[in-house]
Amino acid sequence: MYVVVHHRVIDREKFLATDPRDIGGNAPDGVEVLQFLPARDASAADCLWQAKSLDAVRSYLDPATSDSCENTYFEVDSGYAMGLSA
Repeated sequence: MYVVVHHRVIDREKFLATDPRDIGGNAPDGVEVLQFLPARDASAADCLWQAKSLDAVRSYLDPATSDSCENTYFEVDSGYAMGLSA
């Protein structure tokens, strides 16, 4: 399944100091970040993840970003989505 995470940045300094490749690269097996889309002003970012469940992404990402972001999650309806790999 695909999961989108919207990050509302609460500490821009910590957010900008974190390499998104580290967050994605340290994810547990079966949880993979596919896209990272930060706002130019670092006020927010959206990420596309692939995982077995939304909770698998949330249980990893919330602790990893709790000092810099507030996260909102939703499962993608892949039947209506555009641009996802088959």
